[in-house]
Amino acid sequence: MIQRKLIVGNWKMNPATLEDARRIARKTRTAAAQLVQTDVVICPPSIFAAALISKKNTPNFNLGAQTASFEESGSHTGQISAAMLKNIGMTHVIVGHSEERAAGDTDEMISRRIRAVLEAGLTPVVCVGEKSRDNEGGAHFEFLKDQIRNTFANISEKYAREIVLAYEPVWAIGAKEAMSPEQIYEMSLFVKKVFGDVFGQASAMKVPVVYGGSVTFRNAADIIAIGQVDGLLVGRESVNVTGFVELLKVVDTAKADGVN
Repeated sequence: MIQRKLIVGNWKMNPATLEDARRIARKTRTAAAQLVQTDVVICPPSIFAAALISKKNTPNFNLGAQTASFEESGSHTGQISAAMLKNIGMTHVIVGHSEERAAGDTDEMISRRIRAVLEAGLTPVVCVGEKSRDNEGGAHFEFLKDQIRNTFANISEKYAREIVLAYEPVWAIGAKEAMSPEQIYEMSLFVKKVFGDVFGQASAMKVPVVYGGSVTFRNAADIIAIGQVDGLLVGRESVNVTGFVELLKVVDTAKADGVN
């Protein structure tokens, strides 16, 4: 049985116009329809989301949100609940992105967002990653371990198989080059292990791990093949239609080669 890959495009605060958003979504949907073993989720700014829902059914193409409130309803000006996102047809929500963490989201707040997303019937793409890499002392392992355990501390085990883990080392985001595929492989195994410490090894074996951090169509195949991740969280390249379409093609045909 073919293991399907997952590509999540985080548009961030792009593009500037609805016209461009529709163009990017349309071309991405068309490309996704040609893929054999890859699912695609695009996460546009929420203001564009409803306009990008298509009447055409493309089974492997869905819309997601860049965040969601942990509140269900009420006096929370400017916030959007997971139930609202579900109502307009979204399927995934990015939770705990490094930019949100840098803006003040704590592990506890992120845990509440995850729970709200899961209870609404959506799939959380939960971002975790160390701020810096300590190759000699290994402090980044301890940082990541604590972050994962705290982030999922209040999530019921029954939801474990509804979660996607996005490993995004903060120091690699926006860098000239992504983390090496060999390092990605090592860290994907580590985050799975810690996830297993929280939810059990059976859940750890099932949880998809996607990589985010300076991903382009040029390095995507190696990240999948050598890094052996289940997909990618793509930032700036996801609104570059030409590059993103090429990335989808190379990922769809990439095969895990293993690490020597």
